[in-house]
Amino acid sequence: MSEPGVDADGATIVGIDIGGTGIKGAPVDPVAGKLTRARYRLETPRPADVDSVTAVVGEVARHCGPADRIGVTFPGVVTGGVIRTAANMHPSWVDVVAPERFAEVVGCPVTVVNDADAAGVAEVTFGAGRGRSGVVIVLTLGTGIGSAVFLDGKLLPNTELGHLELDGTDAEHRASELAREREGLTWPEWAQRVQRYLRHVEDLLQPELFIIGGGVSKRADKFLPLIQTRTPVVPAALRNEAGIIGAALMAAQAG
Repeated sequence: MSEPGVDADGATIVGIDIGGTGIKGAPVDPVAGKLTRARYRLETPRPADVDSVTAVVGEVARHCGPADRIGVTFPGVVTGGVIRTAANMHPSWVDVVAPERFAEVVGCPVTVVNDADAAGVAEVTFGAGRGRSGVVIVLTLGTGIGSAVFLDGKLLPNTELGHLELDGTDAEHRASELAREREGLTWPEWAQRVQRYLRHVEDLLQPELFIIGGGVSKRADKFLPLIQTRTPVVPAALRNEAGIIGAALMAAQAG
């Protein structure tokens, strides 16, 4: 058994989660799936270009203390550490080799993954999806809609289901938490949009379980009871810490 805050090889692991509104991080015990210190959060800079965001990631990493490896999430498609899309960030991110950029400011090896994939890995490993077979879909409702799709616990990366069409536009423009706040929707009004979105995903992929994450998951009692789908819908067990934990876990596995 490893000591708290380190992986099985004795390495200290930090997870950092880049979101549309905040960048947050903490040291993580990737064996237990828990933060070992309170998370530290700074606002996502505007514009969220490469230099500005990288600087904030460096500040968060320094606050978290020395690390042997760091996992960083990014809200976009990430293949082999290269950023391919940045819909809710800045176009300067496209084609950036992100691990190299972040390593320059944090001083250790960095693993960069899609933010929803990281949250999903944490939920399937330690949270609401643990031990579930079949197709499990984790959806993070925040600035946009992130998705992570699993078959028998195996991740299909970079699914980006938030960009499915809903009412003639990207679903995340209608059913994200940002859309609820921006349009001043009541919880029942927003729940109807989320329900239509979930039914659309349900028709396409026939999942066994939906897990709803993101910051809004801590208020799941406000909207989940209003949603009716064939597929069970549950809140994320790790809530808004899932991205940090998943990033750290994927960094530990990469090491």
